[in-house]
Amino acid sequence: MDPSESEPQVSAAGTHQAGRGKRLAVLAVFVAAIAALLSTGVQDYLSFDALRENRQDLLAFVAANRIAAAAVFMAVYIAAVTFSVPGAVWLSVAGGFAFGAAAATACIVVAATIGATLVFLIARYVLGDTLRSKAGGAIERMRSGFQENAFSYLLVLRLVPLFPFFIVNLVPAFLNVPLRTYIAGTAIGIIPGAFVYALVGSGLGTVFDAGGNVDPGAVLVQPQVIGSLIGLAVLALLPVVYKRFRSARHG
Repeated sequence: MDPSESEPQVSAAGTHQAGRGKRLAVLAVFVAAIAALLSTGVQDYLSFDALRENRQDLLAFVAANRIAAAAVFMAVYIAAVTFSVPGAVWLSVAGGFAFGAAAATACIVVAATIGATLVFLIARYVLGDTLRSKAGGAIERMRSGFQENAFSYLLVLRLVPLFPFFIVNLVPAFLNVPLRTYIAGTAIGIIPGAFVYALVGSGLGTVFDAGGNVDPGAVLVQPQVIGSLIGLAVLALLPVVYKRFRSARHG
């Protein structure tokens, strides 16, 4: 046997080994980043009591450093979405409390979209095999929706929390949804929910003064809120319905 015939096999094996080594290195960095973030105890500050206890310091810092405060808020939000930090919903509420509903909504949408896109890219190009198991059966349950109309279906999933946010970040990466479609569907789809949470946060001052409490998790299940979100989801599905209607008509 000519020794040169084995060279492509050796080269391919070496390339595969190098690629595997890179993926393992990224995985190690990813896990280390999560551990470092959680070791800081940041999740302990994402609560109603933490906001109430640090109310004056937070507002004073934002008033004196609004741009820097917004940049820090967005950086923390990106990390929280990327690493699925428990209690991250309180960041949206805190943003509304610190910056007001409109400004907080803009920051939340940009930061959450960046964080979700990072998860998407990591799942597609780096840790696909590792993260695929996290998605579980959701991949097959979502497959037909994404194949029918990826943008409209993603809007529905962002508007109505049928699946956890992190799962919706992962699955499109495994179903070949275009990156541009993913970013647009995510950014547009999370606007209503971001605004609702930010609006809740903007009214926390009154709640604090009255000595009350608030559960952000209960906000989205209020009839008027869930009704609005379902209405938006129905609008997002109209292109799918129209496409099926045309197919049936011309079939």
